Order: sequence, then structure tokens, then C-alpha cells
Amino acid sequence: MFGDMMGMMGKLKETQQKVEETKKRLDTVLIDENSTDDLLKITLTANREIKSITISDELLADKEQLEDYLILTLNKAIVKATQVNETELAAVAKEGMPNIPGLDMFK
Repeated sequence: MFGDMMGMMGKLKETQQKVEETKKRLDTVLIDENSTDDLLKITLTANREIKSITISDELLADKEQLEDYLILTLNKAIVKATQVNETELAAVAKEGMPNIPGLDMFK
């Protein structure tokens, strides 16, 4: 019984380490999102850290329009990055979960 418990604890610790490694790797995964007319481009990591914003000169003339573009494009980029992040972390977590009887009913 204690051997199983120690094995599970070891597996959980190993999974935690893999999750941390995956988070670091996701810092290198870049997500690009453009406005529909390509006047604004946002690049962020899969950990949702903004890396660059490229704004067309056309947008600089209208502050309200630029703000709208930023909100829409940033939100789309964040959704994409979140999907990548959650998918990657869920895969690592699922892979490393110990086989505990009864937990499979929560899938």
C-alpha cells in the first residue's frame, strides 16, 4: 500500500516538473494575430505575454479606431494563446496522473 502511495507521489512530482518545463517551452511558442485588414499585427507567447505590436500608419490617425483594433486583435490573440496553453498543459497533466480507481469517471 505504501509502495503504491510512494509511487504515486513520485509520479505527481515528475508530472509537476513536466508541467513547469512545458510552461517554459510555451514561452517560446509564438502566436500571431492580424486584424482582418492587416493594419495591426500582434505577436504573443502561448503564455500570453505580448512580444510585439505592429501598427500601420493608417491607424495612427484615428485614436478610437486604433483602440478598437487593439482590443479586438488582442482578444483574438489571447484566445488562441489560451487554447494552445491549456491544451499543452492538460496533455502533460493527463499523461502524468496516477491511475487512481474511480477518478476515470470525471473525464
